[in-house]
Amino acid sequence: MRDEDEFLALSGIQHFAFCRRQWALIHIERAWADNVLTAEGELVHKRAHDEDLRERRGDTLVVRGLAVHSRALGLAGKCDVVEFYKDSNGHPLAGEDGLWRAVPVEYKHGRSKTSDADRLQLCAQALCLEEMLGADVPVGYLYYEETRSREKVEMGDCLRKTAASMAKEMHALYYRRHTPRVRPFSACRACSLNDLCLPRAINRTTVGEYVAERLSEEAL
Repeated sequence: MRDEDEFLALSGIQHFAFCRRQWALIHIERAWADNVLTAEGELVHKRAHDEDLRERRGDTLVVRGLAVHSRALGLAGKCDVVEFYKDSNGHPLAGEDGLWRAVPVEYKHGRSKTSDADRLQLCAQALCLEEMLGADVPVGYLYYEETRSREKVEMGDCLRKTAASMAKEMHALYYRRHTPRVRPFSACRACSLNDLCLPRAINRTTVGEYVAERLSEEAL
């Protein structure tokens, strides 16, 4: 179990699953750069995170921008949307009558991917909700803006174990302040950190070292 001051960003698990170096550049070295994909993704999340939009549709309650955390994982963040459904086998919900079942919904720009990066982020949200609510969260959904469709995600043992393992590895790297070296792959071209990571900073341990060297060259 971890204290609150040790929590890492829950959203980082998606970066970590996509590329460990990208995660370290963003979450350890605080490096960031926008491109068209990140800008469009940010607009999608702003709409989903409108905390003033709390909807009730019959026996369904829709909550946006819900803050969640897990001491077991050492992660904290916000769910884009959590849909609560009245369910006789569910759990109590503060301020509401009856029993409810929580279903997290993560909004993403683009379309469904073969990689589990998005699914692992959603799974981490489900694990946070389970710890906070004391109830099972066996399923969630990924909503993709490009296709305007939902993908159902079952929170199976394999996905859960991978999410927990990645959270542990993230903490180990963060504690050491270690940025993994470059491991180029096809998706590097679309990464907003390409100019910081590849090709000019290839095989360098940290962005800080690269920037320091560039400043030294310019001073000559």
